[in-house]
Formats: sequence, structure tokens, C-alpha cells
Amino acid sequence: MTTAKKNTTGAKKTSFARNKKVFTNKTYKLTRNKAPLSYSIPSRHTNRKALLWFDEETGVNRALRYSRNQKSIFEDEQDENVILEPIVFEDGLLFVPKENQILQKFLAHHPGLGNMFVEVDTEKDASSDVSRLDLSLEAQIAAKELDIEMLETVARVVMGLRVDNLTSSELKRDVRLFANRNPNDFMEALNDPLLRLQNKCAKFFSENILVLKNKKDVYYNITGNKNKLLTVPYGEDPLFILASFLQSDEGLEVLRILDSKLK
Repeated sequence: MTTAKKNTTGAKKTSFARNKKVFTNKTYKLTRNKAPLSYSIPSRHTNRKALLWFDEETGVNRALRYSRNQKSIFEDEQDENVILEPIVFEDGLLFVPKENQILQKFLAHHPGLGNMFVEVDTEKDASSDVSRLDLSLEAQIAAKELDIEMLETVARVVMGLRVDNLTSSELKRDVRLFANRNPNDFMEALNDPLLRLQNKCAKFFSENILVLKNKKDVYYNITGNKNKLLTVPYGEDPLFILASFLQSDEGLEVLRILDSKLK
């Protein structure tokens, strides 16, 4: 009886294709906001400019040196026929073709990676841009849906505006612009349970139910009660301190009284 042999050639080819390393062109950019027309980064270790990579396996700091005609980026593995070349960023960018693997490897080990320069990741950058755009859109939609009381809350507490002289249209415009420019701050503020209470505290002051003296002492200013309510610690926000107090067991009764005095 003859046993058929299994054909493993296709499987081997598939495995080989799957494990084959893909080489790609890479672009790097300086991390500075304003990049010079031409900027060179260190390409070899010297006593003046250390260029070392710590080897986790041996515990040794190994000197780096870029040379296109060498097979290694480490000085201790290079021969004597070293040809040194400068590494120059033009207009803040450096393009390294896939054929120059030694430079790509050198830059991956360079101590300046991450602070002096970074590799351009277009997919990651695009994903970050989409996330920022989504957050900005979410913030603008949330701002559009705010009622007049919450618009005043955000304008007073988050933006520090005097809302008494603003029209509703001005309030809507200013809050939406703030949401568009500062989506993170805006969304965090909306989710803060203290926000509405801080707005109410601002109303207590604007309607002279409470008064702030010496920039630190909060006093009652209602009929039959001109006593001091609390002292704001140095450097703290009076609205935040007052709102925090009114949330306490002691402050709940005070809040009820103050609420009854609002117009």
C-alpha cells in the first residue's frame, strides 16, 4: 500500500512570506515648533557630546557612530574603514529611504529620539487629529444645547466673565467659541458637580446676598444677619471654597437660607 506524501511546500512558503521583514522609508521631524532651515544632530560619540546606548543584556554603555559603509551602529563592532557622514534635518525634516537601514537603526538608538526629534507616524497623527476633531465637535454640540442658566454658569465660573451685561446671543457666542478652542477644559467643567453650585455662589455675590471683604472674608448681607460666614484660604478661589462649604452637612442649611433670598 502506497502512502501519499503531504505537500508542505505551500505551507513553508506561506510561513516564510508571513515572517519576511518589510523595510519602509521613514521620515523624522524635529520636535521644535520652529525648525531651522538646516539642523545637524550628533552622529558619533565624543567626549564633548556623549552618544551612548545602554545594553540591557551586558549592562554596558556602548558608543554609537553612524557610518553608511558599516554593518553596525556600535563603534566596537565597526572596522577601521569608517566613512562619517553628517545627519542633517532640512526645514525640520529628515527623509531616510528603506535602503539606508543603518541610519534608521542608528536613529532608533539615538538618545535624542523622543526629545530632539521623533519619527513621523502619519497614521498615528491622523488618528490623533480625528480624536481632537471629535472632541471639539462634541464640545460645540454640548455648548449649543446649554440653557441660559448653564451658559451663565460656564461664562461665570469657567471663563471668568461678567455676565450681567451680556446679551443671550453674546453668551452663546462666547461659550461656543470657548468650547471650540478649549474642548478638554469645557467638557471637564460640564462634568464637574460643583459647577452649578459655583454659579449659584456667584449669584449670591452679584445680588449682594453675600459680600467678600478684604478679598478673603465672606459675610452675610441679609436683613438681620451681617455676620462672617467663612474665610477663604490664601490663594484659593472664593467661589470654589464657598461651594465646597455649602455641600457639607453644616452648609446645607446655609444654602437653603441663601437660596430663599435669590431673586
